[in-house]
Amino acid sequence: MIQKNSILLLVICLIIGSCSKKQPQEQKHFVEENGTIHVPSFILPESQFLSDESKSILKEHRAYKIKALNEMQRACPSPKKGASLKERKQHRECLASHFYTTPLYKKTIERYPVDIKIDTINGVYTEVFMPKEGTTKENQNKVLISLHSGAFQFDSRTASRIESIPIAALSGIKVISIDYRMGPEHQFPAASEDVTTVYKSLLEKYKPQNIGIYGTAAGAQLVSQALAWFQKENLPSPGAVGMIGMAAAQPRPKTDTMHIVSAIEGHHGIAPFTVFEPYYGSDPDFDDPLLVPLNSKKILSKFPPSLLIVSTRDFHMSSVIYTHTQLVKLGVEADLHVWEGVGHVFTENVELPESKEAFNVIVNFFKKHLYQ
Repeated sequence: MIQKNSILLLVICLIIGSCSKKQPQEQKHFVEENGTIHVPSFILPESQFLSDESKSILKEHRAYKIKALNEMQRACPSPKKGASLKERKQHRECLASHFYTTPLYKKTIERYPVDIKIDTINGVYTEVFMPKEGTTKENQNKVLISLHSGAFQFDSRTASRIESIPIAALSGIKVISIDYRMGPEHQFPAASEDVTTVYKSLLEKYKPQNIGIYGTAAGAQLVSQALAWFQKENLPSPGAVGMIGMAAAQPRPKTDTMHIVSAIEGHHGIAPFTVFEPYYGSDPDFDDPLLVPLNSKKILSKFPPSLLIVSTRDFHMSSVIYTHTQLVKLGVEADLHVWEGVGHVFTENVELPESKEAFNVIVNFFKKHLYQ
């Protein structure tokens, strides 16, 4: 009898589809009254707008990044918490020495030949990139300032070169990359002050309309902060600026793409702000327009012609697009370019067709807007 009942129960549960003790709950899409959207998990394939060449390069680059990171960690172990300033300086020097041996760097200097010179401008370390054949006659009175990526902690004398070399080679304009002060040794507004120091020095030789400034990721945010600082110091505005991968907003705003890309990258909730804490501190004043220029219409309205570049798989796409919108509303000449299917700072991969396109956009923008 017990066996018959067991068989009967099995048949019934099979019919109604509830044999397991705990059925997985079906994820549902719904919207709360406050606008919060609950999204079921989904699979995100590569964009169909990517070329086969781009897909192949991205696949190779993903594997390369893992290998490169492991090699870098072996060559230059991260300093322990509480490391001295001397140890942190030695670690950055080790990273730079190792970086110059990587295929990424070797491909960059092979594809884009330049001469590199170290210069200290009023106490600020800089690297100067000159086109191998020298600047053209029409560009001798122009200069570009490059502000590197790295969350105000990293990428000086390493990624800074990847961000400077192609632009110098393609534009025929001298590019000066600023090794601005970073955290945890220094805090805001140290970087803004360093950019201002170099800018003041260049104003002694160049007309402001002949100076362009561009930055990538944290460097892009620094571009906006530097413009705010110039205004505070009553300095003339540069001829044009470029912001790549970030813009005038705070580092980790609660935006659509910050949530979406954080999920794509495997973060729970928004990608952590902690990477910026060494420079900004644990409780920064995001109402301060010198830190977040997006807070001030007065500051934004005085921006020079501005180029904004971002990609659809970038945490900061919403921030960059919103910055562009506000600049346009205030009457600032602003160009926005968005690349499909690639991630944050995609321009670090100089082999990508999208990177080559972006380099040309940057060069043409400054050729158009710097004084002839």
